[in-house]
Amino acid sequence: MPNSKSKILSLEDLSTKANNFKKDGNRIVLCHGTFDLLHAGHIRHLQSARKEGDALFVTVTGDQYVNKGPGRPVFPEVLRAENIAALTCVDFVSINYSATAVNILSKIKPDAYVKGSDYKNTSDDLTGNIIAEKNAVEACGGEIVYTEDITFSSSSLLNEYFGVFPTETQEYLEKFRKNYSSDLIISKLRALEGLDVLVIGDAIIDEYCYTVPLGQSAKGTHLSVKYGSSELFAGGALAVANHIAGFVNSVTLVTGLGKKNNHEDFIRSKLATNVKPQFFYFEDAPTVVKRRFVDGDLNKLFEVYYYNEKPDFEALNQKVCPWLAQNASGFDMVCTPDFGDGFISSDMIDQISSHAGFLVVNTQVNSGNRGYHAISRYPRADFISLNGPELRMATHNRFDPLETVAEAVADNKQAKYFAVTLGSQGAILLDREQNKVHKAPVLSTKVLDRIGAGDTFLSLAGICLKGGLSGEIALFVASAAAALDVQVICNRESTTPVNLFKYIATLLK
Repeated sequence: MPNSKSKILSLEDLSTKANNFKKDGNRIVLCHGTFDLLHAGHIRHLQSARKEGDALFVTVTGDQYVNKGPGRPVFPEVLRAENIAALTCVDFVSINYSATAVNILSKIKPDAYVKGSDYKNTSDDLTGNIIAEKNAVEACGGEIVYTEDITFSSSSLLNEYFGVFPTETQEYLEKFRKNYSSDLIISKLRALEGLDVLVIGDAIIDEYCYTVPLGQSAKGTHLSVKYGSSELFAGGALAVANHIAGFVNSVTLVTGLGKKNNHEDFIRSKLATNVKPQFFYFEDAPTVVKRRFVDGDLNKLFEVYYYNEKPDFEALNQKVCPWLAQNASGFDMVCTPDFGDGFISSDMIDQISSHAGFLVVNTQVNSGNRGYHAISRYPRADFISLNGPELRMATHNRFDPLETVAEAVADNKQAKYFAVTLGSQGAILLDREQNKVHKAPVLSTKVLDRIGAGDTFLSLAGICLKGGLSGEIALFVASAAAALDVQVICNRESTTPVNLFKYIATLLK
């Protein structure tokens, strides 16, 4: 019997080993999983699997493919593989750099692919991976086998005993899970798919220039960097439309592009298939580009705006306003992520406010509009989401409690709901329909990039509230979605139902 470390092989070597074993007439058994916290349930599952054949192969999901939310896996792939290899019932182990086991099944061609009893009901599978894996193993002449033994949840054990979250977050989740199950939340989110949503706002191309700082210039006080590469992202209203599109059947996007330097081909390639763009073209402004120079840790060193903050609104209004007057009332929800970068005019706001049934608004403060852009532009909204500084700047109120300030603004705008996002301090949501204030701590364990997290929060909270979910649930869902977003560089990926559902299930175990 090989020692534990020599039992860890590459996938190619594992495939070769399987072929050799089969030639000798051995029956091959395969198990696959994350195994983040190896516990009694895992051990008994693997021991039962070993009885299904002559050799047990186990593959462990690589770190980058562990799709259970921020902070997971707790234990790195090498350590997880070593833990499995230390078990005498396991013959060989490999790390799988893929989201599913389908690629392994086609290589190993096991006689039996063994899963736990909690995977037996495929209707509970949020990802659809089990069905795909079942088809893959059967296509190779094998069978899927389910063990019947004691089960534990690694996520539940990690949440409870390993201090993944600070005490405040643990207490919040413990209280929340007493009232709501993940199945209930997920079923309510799935029920939102029938919504027809209009998103109107600035199209923004976010560009990251990845650099290596060289230090202060020898001939000045400025910083010098070595350029490495660049990456473009579909941001602004484009990102909001994509987030919402994952959860509803139809999204219409109204935004402005420059006739020159419009990036239209790139934008179209990045929009979800169920986003229907309605582009209006500036005669005197480019599509907004925000170029950020970042270091290896994604610290922003410098930013350059390419835009015209005051385009020819008269010409633009003649096109956009009639469209809004004719179409806005036909949508279940109108979401307006207003970045103040030159697309949404006062006349457009009048049309939006007059015709939108359920109006969701964020007026973002950024470097290009600081001091000139606030929620005061809008006469009404049903749901408003601002961060703390945006709320204080809009009201010129520096010291009063944020709840008091938010209540005053919500009353002025006849808003049914008002959210204030507070970065590392979480978020609050005023549910004026129920006369309640809900608070949620931050649900992420670390932050890679904050760009876009507020847009994600706005998107998910908006459709939840329009869909009739309570303020408490809407705040939890939006906070969970934002927690996933801060693990993504800029707007490289949109929030998807599978990712969000899996994270909600992890949080509420």
